[in-house]
Amino acid sequence: MKKVKGIALLLLSVMIAGCSNTKREQQEENSVAIEQQTEEANQNIQGAEIVEENEISVVTDNIVDYSKYFQGIRGCAVIYDESLDAYFFYDKEKCEKEVSPLSTFKIVSALAGLENNVLESQTSTMEYRGVKYPIDAWNSNLTLKEAFEASCVWYFRQVVDRVGREDIRDVLKEIQYGNCDISEWNGSGTNSLPELNGFWLESSLKISPKQQVDSLNYIFGSDNSFNADNLEELKSIMYITELDQGCLYGKTGSGTDGKAWFVGFMEEPDHKIYFAIYLDDMQNQEAISGNKAKEIAISILNNEV
Repeated sequence: MKKVKGIALLLLSVMIAGCSNTKREQQEENSVAIEQQTEEANQNIQGAEIVEENEISVVTDNIVDYSKYFQGIRGCAVIYDESLDAYFFYDKEKCEKEVSPLSTFKIVSALAGLENNVLESQTSTMEYRGVKYPIDAWNSNLTLKEAFEASCVWYFRQVVDRVGREDIRDVLKEIQYGNCDISEWNGSGTNSLPELNGFWLESSLKISPKQQVDSLNYIFGSDNSFNADNLEELKSIMYITELDQGCLYGKTGSGTDGKAWFVGFMEEPDHKIYFAIYLDDMQNQEAISGNKAKEIAISILNNEV
């Protein structure tokens, strides 16, 4: 019996030792697994920190000082270089604030007219109704090109009305044009004559300078659904001049209380550089105009890009 008990005790001690060894092995394996998971987690965190640091550095690097071109005029500028996939901001906060597009919206209304067969080409005319307007260039039948260059409000009021609310809204949504708000279709009464008002003139439609750049990049990029011939017509009426580095295309816009725009792009041989200049300076309102914004843009493009 003692011999049997001795054998039993021996077997039990072996089993216990075996269990202990198994537990130690499992603990060691668990410890290794935990260390590996911890290391992977640390690597992920470090990777995330690197991405965040890179993102922050890109934004910081692209804050620029164009104050010498503005010469004391309050305003902002945003430039997007598609070859670098990079933005350059002068007063980034203002560049992200939505305001009235004013006459820069004629780019979109011309495109909508062409896409919806209201306009056939840059020679298409609207009906001049004989009203004597304060701007002489508006007082006759005008082609699309002439109306665009003269920034004739009544011409584009007719274009927008003929295109209609639904199709205008569709174009705005496709190009993600600001807040896409056309609720004040007839405008807010900024001008005394109804045909000189619209949702794009100090009214419901708002867009930021950065959004202007993004919309232009979409319109003249490769991912849109617009007709290529229509885009060529639009590009043709937007042509302004040739700069040192490429051809300049754009549209001015002037409002009340010292507000003005110039938006567009410069086309180099292998890529485009999009821009938006916005001025908002009530104290210097006599010096503020779309042409002043254009002058600032040309100086920046010639010297900084």
